[in-house]
This record gives sequence, C-alpha cells and structure tokens, in this order.
Amino acid sequence: MDFDLAAGVAILERTPGTLRAMLDRLTPNWTDATDGPDSWSPYVIVGHLIHGERTDWIQRAQIILAQGPNRRFTPYDRFAQLSESQGKPLAELLEEFARLRAGNLATLGAWNLSGAQLDLEGEHPEFGSVTLRQLLATWVAHDLGHVAQTARVMAKQYRGAVGPWRAYLPVMDR
Repeated sequence: MDFDLAAGVAILERTPGTLRAMLDRLTPNWTDATDGPDSWSPYVIVGHLIHGERTDWIQRAQIILAQGPNRRFTPYDRFAQLSESQGKPLAELLEEFARLRAGNLATLGAWNLSGAQLDLEGEHPEFGSVTLRQLLATWVAHDLGHVAQTARVMAKQYRGAVGPWRAYLPVMDR
C-alpha cells in the first residue's frame, strides 16, 4: 500500500485512545509487565511514544520542510523515557500522550502538505536520505508496532495460564 496522508492520520489520531482503552486503570501486573530481559512494559512504551511526540516526528518534518543547509536529524534517544517517565502515574502519561499527539496532528494538518512537499528529503543519521513521505509512513507504522507490542507483552502474561491452547496462540511465542 502506498502512503496516503489522510489514511495515516486516521491511525495516528486513534493511537492515544487505543492505548487508553487498553491500559487505563489496569493494575501494574499488566502495565509494568515485560516479556523478558531488555523488553519494554506497556508503561515504558507509552513513555517512549511521548518522547517521540516531543522530539522526533514533527521536529524532523520541520527540518525537511525548511530545506535549510543542514537537513540532518538529531539522533533519537530510544531510551529517554526510562528516566523522563519514571515515577509518573500511567494515567498522567496517557493524558500527556493524547495532548501532545493532538498538538502534533494539528501542526501537521495546518501544513496542508502537497505531494511535492512529501517528496522533500532530510538526512537520517543512520539511513541517509529519507523523504517526508517515508518519515510520516514510519510514524504510522511505529504506532502500530507499539500497539501490537503492548498487546503481545500483555498476552504473554498468561502464557502458562492458557494451557494447551498455547498451540493456537502464536502471540505467546513471538
């Protein structure tokens, strides 16, 4: 499927509500659980998404749209949420994510991007030249990946409890 801005925004608009529906008012048994060493809990995932709203998607899009002499993105700290979110209630993080996302989508919508603008390029520190279209498509896929990761981590909490049905639940072994 080719990237379609309106279709992508439809996903981006829904992510905060999806995570709120999945996580709000659950016990830490669900929200702090991981699926192994060096994996992220749903709580940490929400913090990661907040950090991205503050420092990644719109900021990199602005670099691309400016078409200034320096189009190189600042490297993204994939672990900043471990200190930034620490000690905050999950309900507060979910609200912050929703607020930041709404603001970023308002900014994105106000740009009224053309096809030519979506083809403008910036420079990723690892991948080199990338287009605004690729950045925005990645934002959507990134959201979906973390929603799936949240569901997977939660499902694995019942890995032993499901008994023989585990054979029919591939999520338990991914």
